[in-house]
Amino acid sequence: MKKLIFLSCCILTSLTLSAQKEAFRIYTAKGKKVRYNKMLRDMSRSQLVFLGELHNDPIAHWMQLEITKDLHKKEDLVLGAEMFEADNQEEVSQYLEKKIDKKALDSLARLWPNYPTDYAPLLNYARDNKLKFIATNIPRRYANMVYKGGFEVLDSLSDQEKSWMAPLPMAFDPDLPTYRKILEMMGGHGSQTLVMAQSTKDATMAHFILENMKNNAVFVHYNGAYHSDFYEGIVWYIKQARPELEIVTFSTVLQDDISKLKEEHEGKADYILVVDEDMTRTY
Repeated sequence: MKKLIFLSCCILTSLTLSAQKEAFRIYTAKGKKVRYNKMLRDMSRSQLVFLGELHNDPIAHWMQLEITKDLHKKEDLVLGAEMFEADNQEEVSQYLEKKIDKKALDSLARLWPNYPTDYAPLLNYARDNKLKFIATNIPRRYANMVYKGGFEVLDSLSDQEKSWMAPLPMAFDPDLPTYRKILEMMGGHGSQTLVMAQSTKDATMAHFILENMKNNAVFVHYNGAYHSDFYEGIVWYIKQARPELEIVTFSTVLQDDISKLKEEHEGKADYILVVDEDMTRTY
């Protein structure tokens, strides 16, 4: 009788588990399902980790925070993000040092609309744990200038303005597949200066990452996945300057079926977070 009860419990447990729906899975670049802790060990052995997100995906934002917390249990960290522009570094630093509060930060810095839900937890973690947090992106107004007039418009800027971006002249390879894809997605309506503007962001983020890396610490960078997918974008600029750095990349994609990584996503990053496409968006 006891064996029958035990067997019945096992069957019920099995049925319950099989009926659960997964919201996400993590895969390697080759499409092999991987455990979170294995990925975390790999990241902890690196010098630089790119956590590529879909800006409105709640699972990606949750995963960024969890990875940051878990890495910090083992390693010293420096954090940085696309979502903060270099000319707002002073305000970010003042917030981290508790010289200003969140209301003042909101007034003084250009925060993204989804900052309260998606990026405040990361910045607050840095604040609570006395970690450096670097505003790595070029101020948007200068990227827009390049979009309208090409790289040469940057030459007329003041020394102060130039300090908020990668040193001039910036390297540029228009033949990188991710840049070519931008133009393809525009359906013939894109221009070379559009890709140049994108490259000013990638070059600047790479510049401030390299400038703020510390020995014996892992630099964790938060950015839109397209800035580091296929080891291009920011990663390309990093590799031009420091090819020896040990880098781990992480990307986020949506699929209608998360049970297998689609072929189009293979090789996109070292680790790929596959989220059910029905997941609620943050905006």
